Amino acid sequence: MQETISATVNKLGTFRSALNLTPIAFDRTAVNNALHFLEQKEFPTTREEAWKYTRLAKLSNTLFTGEIKSFSGQLPAAHKDAFRFVFENAKLTQSQEEIATSITKVDAEKLSGVKAEASLFEALNLAYAEEGLLIEIPKKTQLEKPIEIVQISSNNKASNVRHIIRLGDFAEAEITLIYASNENSNGFLNVVADIELGVGAKLTLHKLQVEKGTDYHFSRENARQEKDSTLTINTITLNGNFVRNDVNVKVAGQNAETNLNGAYLLKNNQLVDNHTVIDHLEAHCQSNELYKGVVYDKATAVFNGKVFVRPDAQKINAFQSNANVLMSDEASVNSKPELEIYADDVKCSHGSTTGQLDEESVFYLRARGISEKSARNLIVAAFTGEVFEKIENEEVLAFVQAHANERFGWEI
Repeated sequence: MQETISATVNKLGTFRSALNLTPIAFDRTAVNNALHFLEQKEFPTTREEAWKYTRLAKLSNTLFTGEIKSFSGQLPAAHKDAFRFVFENAKLTQSQEEIATSITKVDAEKLSGVKAEASLFEALNLAYAEEGLLIEIPKKTQLEKPIEIVQISSNNKASNVRHIIRLGDFAEAEITLIYASNENSNGFLNVVADIELGVGAKLTLHKLQVEKGTDYHFSRENARQEKDSTLTINTITLNGNFVRNDVNVKVAGQNAETNLNGAYLLKNNQLVDNHTVIDHLEAHCQSNELYKGVVYDKATAVFNGKVFVRPDAQKINAFQSNANVLMSDEASVNSKPELEIYADDVKCSHGSTTGQLDEESVFYLRARGISEKSARNLIVAAFTGEVFEKIENEEVLAFVQAHANERFGWEI
């Protein structure tokens, strides 16, 4: 029997209620609308296009007890010197308030405009958010070092975190989000980031997922770009039991540039689902989208990328590519790149490929004294290298290389 959202919320009983004594100062109308949406909406099934290849039945039948386990091991870090914030589940345990503020300490005026799209998990996030950061970079400010946000899961609870990132005109920043967990973590993590880029602003966001537990991970970036701005999001999934990444970008000013790069390396029974939307509203803009995946064992990858070009968005260059390599007969990929073009003076392309390794290339390397395993590792490392070359920060690239080599035994 299909669960309703309200029933599921009751199962996820550790969500923070909007009636708590210290509610986050979101617009109450927006929160009430989200709660009303949850009461009316049924849990998504594969009959819905956005969830066609990703089943949520197991999640809908999971009861999260609220148990929090202690995190074992060293906290991950990509940067030697950064403005550093650490969240353990939905609790902010380390912060540098000179650069960002907990949204629990922010007044309603600063949080105006935060709302939920018609999405189950975004509505859950707005209605039950427990923590998050407000990051505001003043105009013409260039941060001298990156912001690093580490999200640790060590629980059997439902955690909702909301970040708000605003860059003023001609501001520049680099933000690295690291998601990690205990091997025995089996909770639910739902993170939303609302991003606003002013005129000429530049933001590079690295999202690095290395969770070792059996958590359900949902994350979404909602971005809006004004004219002459540049947004780059690098989404690198190196581990994670069940991962859903949504990126939604509205390009609302001319001469803006959007770059979405993604790589996902899966094995065992993992599932990683990447959904992207780039909506070109204005003319003379460019978007570039490159996602690549390597899928081992019985793992499953999903990619759905959609680009809209609206009638007033002439002179648009939009490119989208998704490529996958299957490393076993039981691995699977579902890929669906899409273009919806309503303007007539544009250059747009999209493509998708899925296949197995080129055995001739494996034979070529083996003939030169390289073992079969090493030959295959070299080929897949070269395959994903096109995405990793997009990462300009050497510290972030080194972090990715170390985790990929640790888990898969190959160098990038």
